Amino acid sequence: MKWDWGAVADFMPYFWDGLLVTLQIVVLGSLISFALGLVWALLMRVPSRWVTWPVGSVTEFVRNTPLLVQLFFLYYVMPEWGVTFSALTTGVFAIGLHYSTYTMQVYRAGIEAVPVGQWEAATALNLPLRRTWTVVILPQAVRRVVPALGNYVISMLKDTPLLMAITVLEMLGRARLFSQQNFQFTEPLTVIGVAFIVISYLASLALRALERRLAH
Repeated sequence: MKWDWGAVADFMPYFWDGLLVTLQIVVLGSLISFALGLVWALLMRVPSRWVTWPVGSVTEFVRNTPLLVQLFFLYYVMPEWGVTFSALTTGVFAIGLHYSTYTMQVYRAGIEAVPVGQWEAATALNLPLRRTWTVVILPQAVRRVVPALGNYVISMLKDTPLLMAITVLEMLGRARLFSQQNFQFTEPLTVIGVAFIVISYLASLALRALERRLAH
């Protein structure tokens, strides 16, 4: 086997296109998972089984079924019911929805970690419930769970190749396309593997720096 730097150079335009799509998926999927996960967590604290039971059932179902199955269902089954979106939009929503069921548990742990005294202080100050959550509870809870949320961002990055199954050409999809067109597999797949390692490592460094900053 000979390493062909020319093949690497030829692959780089494919790589940059795929990297852009991968980063779009991770950023938009993270925003959906963080926002929706917080909504799930807050709804699970509503003192009514008419709310908590459906939310708990939906999140358990999503968390306990494979992401790939959810992708296939949203992309191939939902159009039969008249709901159609592009492959990229479907993939972003699916990965955001899937991980929101995990970030929900992270938020729950963060909220429960807020000292009882903080709730009592808000009550003593006669703060409205909305201000108690937005000013007192959530800022403290989110600060505690940032490292765990960051770990899920890295997990989302490593799950982006699954979207190739619904025709989204992220990094691995671009590598596969290039390989099939040029019958060169070693170079593009190696580049993709190194790219995932580098991006994950840089993300972990950023996460540690943020964790240290929040600790002060």
